[in-house]
Amino acid sequence: MRTREQKAQLIQELTDRLSENEVIYLVDILGLNAETTSNLRRACYGSDVNIQVVKNTMLKQAMDNSNKEFGELVDVLHGNSALMLADVGNKPAKIIKDFRKKSEKPILKGAWIEESVYVGDDQLDTLVAIKSKEELLGELIGLLQSPAKNVISALKSGGGKLAGILKTLSEKSE
Repeated sequence: MRTREQKAQLIQELTDRLSENEVIYLVDILGLNAETTSNLRRACYGSDVNIQVVKNTMLKQAMDNSNKEFGELVDVLHGNSALMLADVGNKPAKIIKDFRKKSEKPILKGAWIEESVYVGDDQLDTLVAIKSKEELLGELIGLLQSPAKNVISALKSGGGKLAGILKTLSEKSE
């Protein structure tokens, strides 16, 4: 049995973790045997995803105490709950999807990703498809570089013409 102080400390630690993370998943892992649970933990660890089984009452208090609005996600706090925290929005979803090739669990209860709430296991494919900030920045840089590359190649291909035009323009201004 935990003392009130220990419970308060655990709730504070959960509150801090919720406040610090932008990617929060809630999953049901009830029924996984020790070996399968260990494999899931290993998969999470290898992908920099933190997984922790939590008591729903403590997690609800931590959610209430945090600086975030979890909306409908609070409604999924029943039964068995494990908390998955990550830096990249789709990492936990990819782990769940990959893990379910061999097991029926974990089941996605819901997720909170950068202020967006996703509720239900049917959201898993949507979450897998979410792109990380790095992927989006890469695409954006590619799109921004494309017009510049076109201009540069046009300048190179018409270099002789451009040089002639510039020479003519500079002679006119004299």
